[in-house]
Amino acid sequence: MQIINIVKLLRPQQWYKNLLIFLPIIFVGQLFDASALLRTVFGFFVLCGISSANYIINDIIDRKVDRQHPEKKNRPIASGAISILVASCISVILLLASLLSAYSGGALFFWTVVFLFAFTQLYSFILKEKLFLDILSIATNFVVRAVAGTFLINVKISPWLVLCTFFLSLYLSVGKRHAEVLYLGEKAAMVRTTHQYYTKELTTSLLNISTSLLIISYSLYSFLSEHKNLLITLPFALYVIFIYYHHIISGNKIARHPEYVFLDLRMIAGMMLWSILTVVLLYLPSLNVLV
Repeated sequence: MQIINIVKLLRPQQWYKNLLIFLPIIFVGQLFDASALLRTVFGFFVLCGISSANYIINDIIDRKVDRQHPEKKNRPIASGAISILVASCISVILLLASLLSAYSGGALFFWTVVFLFAFTQLYSFILKEKLFLDILSIATNFVVRAVAGTFLINVKISPWLVLCTFFLSLYLSVGKRHAEVLYLGEKAAMVRTTHQYYTKELTTSLLNISTSLLIISYSLYSFLSEHKNLLITLPFALYVIFIYYHHIISGNKIARHPEYVFLDLRMIAGMMLWSILTVVLLYLPSLNVLV
């Protein structure tokens, strides 16, 4: 039973965020380069380790507030299933193991991982209680994960990688805030200070802005980058974005917990088709139909 609680403590369901490290290797055409792929997979697990260390520290900090939340009260630390001492030891072990591993990935990757850890702590202790800075901080951390992938395979950081990743995260973060406000109602301010400012009207406006920025950035990338064939993927991208938008405005559980996206077969089908078509268009030059 304790093993199950330790697994819950690590939050492996949140590791999907670290998949962003694969974006560079996909879009620079090195996905089938065994050496580059192994380095990226290695980096993915390093990020998972540092992420879990951060989650544990965050849960220790938020344990009292989490007990007031209808869902988070069941987390191992908030529920008392795992003591603060045990959780702290696990976090330190993960942190040290991740940093030592990151060092073998090169100096730039190492310092990126250090920044990810440090900035996440800044978020946990200060920024998450600051209006707007909370969602902007989360978006920044998403970009850092993607940029980490460029350092592992020694390629230049594309401004499109930064923009599209940033606006994707902003879209997800604002959507989560909106869904939480709908779900918690009058209890929202008790769970997090910023929730007293994130009204339904405000989050709706922010959601519309972030959705527009995401669509525009991906559309411009598809049109202005060297991969103009990606314009063909735009309908699939829009379908996925619109379906998720529906989950957000309806306060669906998926919007509060993006890791549950597998519960929507439409989303899964849309993302799979989008991903497959993207890889085909990137790696089969003979299919170039747009100039």
